[in-house]
Amino acid sequence: MGKEMFDNIPSKVADLLADVKSGRIGLPDLQRPFVWKDNKVRELLDSMLKGYPIGYVMLWSSPAEYDNTVHIGKNDKLYKRPDDLVIDGQQRLTALLAAMYGVTIKDKNFKERRIRISFNPLTREFAVWTQAFERNPEWISEISSIYAADQDHSISKFRKAFIKSCNEGRKKNDLPELTDEEEDLIEENINDLLNLGIYSLPTLKINAKADEEDVADIFVRVNSGGQKLTEKNFIETLLAVYDNEVHEKINNFCAQSRIPANGTAYNQILTVDPVHLIRVAVGVGFKRARLRYAYMLMRGKDLKTGEITVETRNTNLNTFKNTLDAVTNLNNWHAFLNLFAQAGYMRNSIIASSNAVVFSYVMYLLGKYEYKVPTMELQQIIKRWVFMATITGFYTNSPESTVERQFADLRDVQTAEEYVKYLDNTIRMRMTDDYFNMTLPNDLSTAAAISPAWFGYLAALNVLGTPMLFSTVPLSQFFILGTSGEKNAIDRHHIFPKNYLTSIGYKEDRDRNQIANFTYLDYQTNIDISDDPPSEYAARYRQKLGEEAYKLTCRQNAIPEGFEAMEYPQFLEKRRLLMAGIVREAYNKLSQ
Repeated sequence: MGKEMFDNIPSKVADLLADVKSGRIGLPDLQRPFVWKDNKVRELLDSMLKGYPIGYVMLWSSPAEYDNTVHIGKNDKLYKRPDDLVIDGQQRLTALLAAMYGVTIKDKNFKERRIRISFNPLTREFAVWTQAFERNPEWISEISSIYAADQDHSISKFRKAFIKSCNEGRKKNDLPELTDEEEDLIEENINDLLNLGIYSLPTLKINAKADEEDVADIFVRVNSGGQKLTEKNFIETLLAVYDNEVHEKINNFCAQSRIPANGTAYNQILTVDPVHLIRVAVGVGFKRARLRYAYMLMRGKDLKTGEITVETRNTNLNTFKNTLDAVTNLNNWHAFLNLFAQAGYMRNSIIASSNAVVFSYVMYLLGKYEYKVPTMELQQIIKRWVFMATITGFYTNSPESTVERQFADLRDVQTAEEYVKYLDNTIRMRMTDDYFNMTLPNDLSTAAAISPAWFGYLAALNVLGTPMLFSTVPLSQFFILGTSGEKNAIDRHHIFPKNYLTSIGYKEDRDRNQIANFTYLDYQTNIDISDDPPSEYAARYRQKLGEEAYKLTCRQNAIPEGFEAMEYPQFLEKRRLLMAGIVREAYNKLSQ
C-alpha cells in the first residue's frame, strides 16, 4: 500500500466551527451559495441528537510557504490566512454554523438569509421555524438563542425564563403547570442540545505535501451525500479563500446575467454558472482550456517550470482578475448573446451544448481584446463561428482537447487579419460540400430528442426568417427571448402523423419520430391537421393557399414536392437533403 496522504483527526463540532469563525479553517466565509433546504438542516441536527453518523469533513493543509494576507470573507478574523481549507463538508459546516450560531448565509440566488431551526425541549423535536413555533411558549423558536446564552454564561437564566414562559402559557390555556419531571426533562434536553458541540465529526486532513493535482484527484473521487464532487467545486473553494472579492464578483455576475439589459428580454441562451466564467477567464487570460489548469494557476503554479510560489500566485490572480473584468462586463456579454441569437440560436432549448456558448465567448473576447479585430468584422466572423460550432458539435466531444488545439494553433497568430483568417479557415474546413451533401443529411437521420443537426436546421430557419409551414408568421417570432405563455403558440408536428404511420405499419417510435418527419406549426394549424393523412391535409391547404403559395411554403420548410404521395422512407430521404439545403442557404447568408 502507498503512503497515506492524509491524517485521521478526531474532531468536535464546536472546535471545527470555532476554527471556521476564527479563520484558521477556510470555509470561504459562507460566500459560496448554500443549496440545502432548511428541512435538510433540521434532519442533520436531528441525526446528531440521536447519535447517528453524519459523514466526515475533509481538509487540506495549506502549504507552509504561503503568506496569504487576504481576509477570508468580509469580517475581520484572527487568522489572515487559513491553516486548512475545507475540501469536503462545506455544506454541513455551513448548515451547523448558520443554525447554531445564527450566521447569515447566501442561497443559490446569492441572496442573504438566515436558517432558523426551532426545538421542543419536552419532545426533543426539531422543526423549521414558523410563526407558530415563535408564538408557542413550549418551543425554543431558534436554537441559536441557546448557544448565544451558553456563550454569555447565561444558560441557567435562559432555562428559568423558558420554564416560566411555559408555565404562563399553560396557565393562560387552563392547563396544569410543568411537573418537576418535565422541568428536569427540559433541562436535560437543553443540555443535550448544547452537547452537540462535542459531537464527534471524523476529519480527514490531506497533508501540505500533496500538490493541487493530488488533491483535485482525491476531491473528484469522493462522494459527498451521494453526489460526486467536481473540479469546479474545488476551484471555487480556492477562489473564495485566496481572493473572496473575485469569488463574489463571479457570483454577482451569474445573478446579473439573467436579468434583461436595456429593455431586452430575459437571457434564455445560457444560465451562467461560476464554472463557465472560470473557463472563459482561464481561456482568455492564460490560453488554457482544461479546468485542472485553473486550480494550478490559482495556487501559484508556473505552468512552464512547475514551480509554485506566492509571487506566481499573485501574478496569476491579477491576470485572472483583469481578464474577469472583461468576461463579466455586461456590455460584452449581451453583445455576444446578440450574435448568438443572430446566428439563429435564440434560446437554450435549441442549443445542444453549453460549451458552444462558453468557448465561442472565449473566441469573441480574444478577437476583441487580444487581436483587436474591428467591431463589424468581429461580429461577422463570430456569427459564422457560432453557427458552425453549434450545428457541427464542434465543442461536444472532448471540448477541452479541441480548445487546447485551438490555443496551440493561435500561438502563431499575431494580427487581427490572421485571427479572422484562422477562424474563417476553420469554419470552411467544416462547412464543405461533403458536409452539406453527405454528413449533415446523415446527421439528420435520427430520432434523438437532442440533435445538433435538428437544432441547426431550426436556427437556419430563424436566420432566413422563414414562416412556419402553411403560415405567414416567421418561426423566429416564437423563439424571441421572453416569449412565454401557458400554452405553446406553436407545436412540433409530425408531417406524416404518428397515428397515421401506426395504421400503415410503422409501430416503433424510432421510425415515427425521425426528426426529418417534424416541422413546427402554429397551434390552430396543428389542431386542424391533427392525424389526417398527408394526402388529405395537403389537398386542403393547396386549395386554401393557392398553388403558388402552397409550393412556396413547402419549399421554405424543406417539404419535397408531392410528398403526400411518397412512401414514408422516400419522403425522409428527400427531406433530409432539402433540410441540409436550408442550412446551407442560412450559412451562405451569414457569410455575406
